[in-house]
Amino acid sequence: MGLFDKLAGWLGLKKKEVHVLCLGLDNSGKTTIINKLKPSNAQTQDIVPTIGFSIEKFKTSSLSFTVFDMSGQGRYRNLWEHYYKEGQAIIFVIDSSDKLRMVVAKEELDTLLNHPDIKHRRLPILFFANKMDLRDAISSVKVSQLLSLENIKDKPWHICASDALKGEGLQEGVDWLQDQIQAMKT
Repeated sequence: MGLFDKLAGWLGLKKKEVHVLCLGLDNSGKTTIINKLKPSNAQTQDIVPTIGFSIEKFKTSSLSFTVFDMSGQGRYRNLWEHYYKEGQAIIFVIDSSDKLRMVVAKEELDTLLNHPDIKHRRLPILFFANKMDLRDAISSVKVSQLLSLENIKDKPWHICASDALKGEGLQEGVDWLQDQIQAMKT
């Protein structure tokens, strides 16, 4: 089997593996998004709150993603930093209908961006302004303003409006992330 893997690698047939951290506050939709990105036969029907973290995998046309789905509950957020060194990209999910906790999401994002393992690395960050299907949801532009994303100058970033339950906006985000990761490798 090892010979075939090497041969596939030399021929460019083997998909490059990428480690992605999926972060955000609890109940923002991280696990639902990751679940929706998996093939339909591998999707879980019942999504439960993540305790600690879980590891999920999905593939695109040219990359194989290993996603560390990190719990967003307050007592687990301090675990995030233990995975920063391994991460090659970040997906940060925001509940766009939860205006009260937008300040907490911004604080967690600022802490992330200022961490020594992240600060000086040019990691692409994909933001999902999730739960756009809810009546109280604010636009991705407004989420971007509330999180001060325009101040991120040293990392490529992109924000997508999304509805994880229907899968809307997810492909656009993953396509952007795939392009950024491939551009960094060349």
